[in-house]
Amino acid sequence: MVRPAFRTVTRTQGNNRALKEGVVKPLDFDFDFEEVPVLVKGFRRMVRELAYDISEMALTTYVCARAHGVKFTALPIFLVRDFHHGAILQNLQAGIASPKGLEGRRVGVNRGYTVTTGVWARSILQDEHGVDLSKVTWVRSGDEHVADYRPPANVVPLDEGRELEADLASGALVAAVGAKVEHPDVRSMIDDPFAAAVAAMKDRGLYPINHLVVVRDAVQEENPDLAVQVFEAFAKSKQLYVEDLKAGRIASPTPIDRVHLAALEVMDDPLPYGIAPNRKVLEMLMAHAVTQKIVPAAMDIDGLFAASTRDLVA
Repeated sequence: MVRPAFRTVTRTQGNNRALKEGVVKPLDFDFDFEEVPVLVKGFRRMVRELAYDISEMALTTYVCARAHGVKFTALPIFLVRDFHHGAILQNLQAGIASPKGLEGRRVGVNRGYTVTTGVWARSILQDEHGVDLSKVTWVRSGDEHVADYRPPANVVPLDEGRELEADLASGALVAAVGAKVEHPDVRSMIDDPFAAAVAAMKDRGLYPINHLVVVRDAVQEENPDLAVQVFEAFAKSKQLYVEDLKAGRIASPTPIDRVHLAALEVMDDPLPYGIAPNRKVLEMLMAHAVTQKIVPAAMDIDGLFAASTRDLVA
């Protein structure tokens, strides 16, 4: 009997490498992996076209897409976590003494307003520095993956022909979230951002989730056992990576590996899968999605995930 194969997009990284290399395989089907060099383009195609059967997906994009009725459902496989204190850059010539000084100013946002890094970075400005986000004009450099989404009035597009990085370097934007700029007048707004992120994780449990996995609803309906098998396969691959991480077998740690190593200081598994061990962070994200007007009202956390996976933990 020929095993079914499902079109799958996920970027190769430590916790899914064994899966993509075929060391770990699901029981009854195969992943037909497609490489998308710019992963966000895969997100966009999945949201707008349902182009794949199984796809890695940015968390906030997923929440926004579900609010607009896109026909896919998440599995609690949290592939990517990161620190975002360093995502907030400022132009030193703007004369801003503290993050509170962003109020009343124009601050750039890389790509769309609903980008997950932007949501987490704005949450840090609000929760740790008392910034009233509604008093900032957020200048986005691109559009949103969810075409029907309409941002709040204080979100505006970058003027045509302008570039986010150039405007930050010149001072046309006093700060920006998610920009990549090397310029003598540009630096992190938060001092020692990695240490600040570790402190936030230890003090208030802020360990941001960036990406999860979604499956087209039609595929799940036609294959009732698929969701659990996908979860189990990704979990097994992740466990092999965590074992290597703990044993010091990763010769050249990436920045994300270093985030996971920092997380190991406060938890036994730096990449827990499942709703239960991640509920607090998911609730944080949802609360900020409401405050930032990504969604009109809080959505039920459990309802965001496939029913057969809601009690799974790995």
